[in-house]
Amino acid sequence: MPGVWVFPGGAVDADDGDGEEAHRAAAVRELAEEAGVELPAEDLVAYSRWITPKVAPIRFDTRFYLALAPAHSPPRPDGAETVDAAWFEPQAALDAHHAGELPLVFPTIKHLESLVAFANAAEALEAARRREVTAVEPEVVGEGDERRIVLPEELP
Repeated sequence: MPGVWVFPGGAVDADDGDGEEAHRAAAVRELAEEAGVELPAEDLVAYSRWITPKVAPIRFDTRFYLALAPAHSPPRPDGAETVDAAWFEPQAALDAHHAGELPLVFPTIKHLESLVAFANAAEALEAARRREVTAVEPEVVGEGDERRIVLPEELP
């Protein structure tokens, strides 16, 4: 997504395997390619699964994972798919976004909002290990300039 800050990501390749194994392999590969952070797949903790709205011309089934980055591992953009990279605390990223300093997209905003409640990364990881990951399917509501994306629990 050009011009906005998003989490590293990409498509599952044919040689990634099947099911959850394939998604973890893709996540590890894309994290290394786009941010220069190397992690084993077993360090990833499933956090959420999002499927783009039904009205989208191309739909994606996306998995999000949490993990602790290795110590002293600043993210490094690859210069092609990513041109900048940084670590942010969730609230700091949201504050920068609301100040017009950090362009974010809906899924990134919603994930950051969900992480604000945790005191630290260890607490977020522990909660993620206990939660059941079910598919989230946002919907587009409204018409014209009033169109917006909402989560199912935000629907009237």
